Amino acid sequence: MSVISSTKNLEALSFTLVAEFDAAVELVWQVWEDPRQLERWWGPPSWPATFERFDFEPGGKADYYMTGPEGEKAGGWWRFTAIQAPSRLEFDDGFADEGGDPVDSMGITHATVTLEDTGGRTRMTIQSTFESEEQMEQMVQMGMEEGMREAAGQIDAILADHARA
Repeated sequence: MSVISSTKNLEALSFTLVAEFDAAVELVWQVWEDPRQLERWWGPPSWPATFERFDFEPGGKADYYMTGPEGEKAGGWWRFTAIQAPSRLEFDDGFADEGGDPVDSMGITHATVTLEDTGGRTRMTIQSTFESEEQMEQMVQMGMEEGMREAAGQIDAILADHARA
């Protein structure tokens, strides 16, 4: 498993996941910029994602849903706020209803992804910042920490496919 740590910081209203991969930064960047690769890992194995829209540019939007084991669907959206290929990505992240509209009551999380070369390997840090302690607790209760760990754990298989190609 590539995840080396996950940390909740209630004071900073943040959750940080750190993973390391035996691949170059540019390859790890591709798992973020290519929606077909994102679908292979965004969401835990039992809740795979399908991206219906993916405008990968600052101000662009991504719309997706995750499908649960019983066929239930949970919608989500991203708004890209900063993209500095291949080392930094920032986006706002929220839930969406069946029509794809934001569910305001669930709030917005801001994600910052950094990729750094660690001697031929890549360290990926994903920091999610919440609007309130209540929102953070709600996300933790929904299984965000375990889900993120499981999701990031799927990236190694994608990178291995690149190595074989």
